[in-house]
Amino acid sequence: MYQLQVENMSCGHCVGTVTKAVLAVDAGATVQVDLASKQVSVESASALARISEAIVAAGFPVSSAA
Repeated sequence: MYQLQVENMSCGHCVGTVTKAVLAVDAGATVQVDLASKQVSVESASALARISEAIVAAGFPVSSAA
């Protein structure tokens, strides 16, 4: 499971956009977003770098990922 700190999320639409970006990389991924803490948890077989890049490409900076 990956933990990412994703900045600039402020609403349900942002959550949907981030989730959609991750699912575009891995349609079988499980995505959980905690909007208050700006934490995104992803269970995926795809590489963390690819997931981070997709979120950044969707317009949301990733400040940390592990």
